[in-house]
Amino acid sequence: MPREIQLQVAPEVVANESLLKEHIAKLFTISTTEIEHIIPVKRSIDARQKAIKINYKVNVFFKGEDFIPQKIELPDYKNVSNAEEVIIVGAGPAGLFAALQLIELGLKPIVLERGKDVRGRRRDLKAINRDHIVNEDSNYCFGEGGAGTYSDGKLYTRSKKRGDVDRILRLLVAFGASDEILVEAHPHIGTNKLPQIIQDIREKIIECGGKVLFETRVTDFIIKENSIKGVMVQNGDAIEANNVILATGHSARDIFELLDRKKIHIEAKLFALGVRAEHPQELIDKIQYSCDYRGEFLPPSPYSIVKQVNGRGMYSFCMCPGGVIAPCATSPGEVVTNGWSPSKRDQATANSGIVVELKLEDFKPFAKFGALAGMEFQKAIEQKAWYLAGSTQKVPAQRMIDFTQNKISQSIPKTSYVPGTTSVEMGQVFPGFLTQIMREGFIEFGKTMRGYLTNDAILHAPESRTSSPVRIPRDNETLEHVQIKGLYPCGEGAGYAGGIISAAIDGEKCALKIAASVKK
Repeated sequence: MPREIQLQVAPEVVANESLLKEHIAKLFTISTTEIEHIIPVKRSIDARQKAIKINYKVNVFFKGEDFIPQKIELPDYKNVSNAEEVIIVGAGPAGLFAALQLIELGLKPIVLERGKDVRGRRRDLKAINRDHIVNEDSNYCFGEGGAGTYSDGKLYTRSKKRGDVDRILRLLVAFGASDEILVEAHPHIGTNKLPQIIQDIREKIIECGGKVLFETRVTDFIIKENSIKGVMVQNGDAIEANNVILATGHSARDIFELLDRKKIHIEAKLFALGVRAEHPQELIDKIQYSCDYRGEFLPPSPYSIVKQVNGRGMYSFCMCPGGVIAPCATSPGEVVTNGWSPSKRDQATANSGIVVELKLEDFKPFAKFGALAGMEFQKAIEQKAWYLAGSTQKVPAQRMIDFTQNKISQSIPKTSYVPGTTSVEMGQVFPGFLTQIMREGFIEFGKTMRGYLTNDAILHAPESRTSSPVRIPRDNETLEHVQIKGLYPCGEGAGYAGGIISAAIDGEKCALKIAASVKK
């Protein structure tokens, strides 16, 4: 049997197998020749002291011990061509993992995606970046793989109690992700590698008899006697099924409006909103690693920071080391920012959403919209930012210290945001209470992270799609909508997830509930 040991070693030891063997051999007072295999289990960085260490859990196999390399394989998926059909609205992580789980359980998924496949999306992303043209059905938020496909691929989640995180990670590895995601404390695939993985998942769904239909936007629900019977799509076709998983993501405003119009119960949900801050990655490394140069064995440093300001949380969100800021509008006449990193995280800048938690009272000016008040609050800020920046996909921008001092920045350097920026006093973009909290919050951030508060940091506005502004309520036991039998609100758009892993877990949970109800 292997020995599982916990090490704390210098970064160069982890990067060099010979040094690692020497270190372990000294612990056991043996020769390095007695060590046959070292298998990583978990790895994290401890930067609390000046001498940075790696916390490294490994399994050590000594000479003479049986060692069988573990190969992660896909489940034995059934052919479900002739099985009962289940409609899945949305091909993000919730929808795709729901589809895989349905196949495993012997049901046929029909995945309806309003956007294009991962390859087709690229032309529309180029159009928004270079030509400032927003395709409402194909953009950074909509299309195969959902918002995560072209916006980073972070796999870290605190949702351990919601389901089997390791199962989702292992499935991703089986579909082509690096097995490093099983080891890293904060796993990340990278937006350059995710598209192929997503494509392979789709091909497996089709190979097993499921369907994936692109450019197929749902425009109505077919409901009889408070039970779902199918959906209508934009070309006028009806697609029928007795079970529908609604996994549309946090930006499908037309679906929220449709539910509201049909008097299908939805609720306003709290979310957070703010800006996306970009620093030189070298500066963040210097702050976090307490060194002038991080060296070749440490990755670009992330950061995480939380403060309470005037009774509200202000915190970093979706931090992207070695990454870029992307335009994530889903309709003409608005601007939205988000961030992503390639797998190597090798860009010169670091960016993070810096957001403030909202309260229901903030939505009072939009009270006439009922459950959609938060969405309209969000929309109003995005539209105002679009107007102030010049009515293109340029975004309002301001240097960080200038923002705290209520000064218009005389110049904005080129940032990673390709459509460009316009120097704007950010207080014009946000309601006064929000501006004041952020001004005070950045000063507090600077006290905790010395060097963070700098005019070398550029704020881009707004970071507004942190999570869904609407919750679609469901029964805690059956996971069906509280009012419509057979309708399963799912994932981030319904208010039950907050990232790739938690959305995938929620998709599987809904699939399991459907399978159980079908087999009764």
